[in-house]
Amino acid sequence: MSHHNCSKDGPTSQPRLRTLPPGDSQERSDSPEICHFPSFHRHSAPPNYTHCGLFGDPHLRTFTDTFQTCKIQGAWPLIDNNYLNVQVTNTPVLPGSTATATSKLTIIFKNFQECVDQKVYQAEMDELPAAFIDGSKNGGDKSGANSLKIIEKVAGQHIEIQAKYIGTTIVVRQVGRYLTFAVRMPEEVVNAVEDKENQGLYLCLQGCPKSQQIDFRTFHSQAPETGLRRQAIGSSGASFTQQVAEAKCKEKLPVEDLYFQSCVFDLLTTGDVNFTLAAYYAMEDVKLLHSNKDKIHLYERTKDLGPENAAPQAGLGIAKFLVTLVCLIQCCAVLL
Repeated sequence: MSHHNCSKDGPTSQPRLRTLPPGDSQERSDSPEICHFPSFHRHSAPPNYTHCGLFGDPHLRTFTDTFQTCKIQGAWPLIDNNYLNVQVTNTPVLPGSTATATSKLTIIFKNFQECVDQKVYQAEMDELPAAFIDGSKNGGDKSGANSLKIIEKVAGQHIEIQAKYIGTTIVVRQVGRYLTFAVRMPEEVVNAVEDKENQGLYLCLQGCPKSQQIDFRTFHSQAPETGLRRQAIGSSGASFTQQVAEAKCKEKLPVEDLYFQSCVFDLLTTGDVNFTLAAYYAMEDVKLLHSNKDKIHLYERTKDLGPENAAPQAGLGIAKFLVTLVCLIQCCAVLL
């Protein structure tokens, strides 16, 4: 071995280190100004941030704070603008059930000037990666690549994507078997589309189609007659009456807002206690991402007053008219 200059201790070469994807090797402090939002928008005032979230069976909170519960089985676009696309795929929670939850999420960050190359992130049930599909964790090989980053918060359960060049933060979680999505995005980015008239369906902005929406009150009134709850109980082994579901949700969601009601709805339709955590984490993401702390909790709209409620007001109007008429008569009598 010495004749061939070989070591008796084995190979002399060092083990090969894993090669990092282009752009991941070092932090870049020389990012162009255009990669620091809101510089490329030339704001005179601070940007107005909006929030959208999707969780559970599934429940949607739009950029305008509209709250809906939807069927939306299959693939649907959540966001579609000049900078990124987000698509979710919802599958039945139980065979033959109308209850669905998010099983796949795809986010496409579009190529943007000197900042980022096109990057695709994809998560599925039981697979929440902390990297883009090409293995990288930032925006690629451009000078502003670190204006797009993936940060793993909890392995396999919680990741955060920071797209600083568009002032956007995305949170993706896996809770139980299914995924949740939340985003904080400036209005300028939300509305950055080339052809607004032909933008198509965009759930975070336009909400679910009426044909895909579910009314809480209608469900609760029909729940005993439908097979949804019985099917969920038989498949999961968990049994939730209305009272038990409310008590369980109250443990994590003390405020009886729409997130609390969503939790109750999900327990009754699926029998899966993990949906309690999905509603809880969705609320935690709202607290983190929503710019208006007065709008964190949403409640059902107050019903319009019916004729029976309007009657007292009408009576008061007539009384005021009679008093005015008497005063006028008295004034005329004095003048005469």
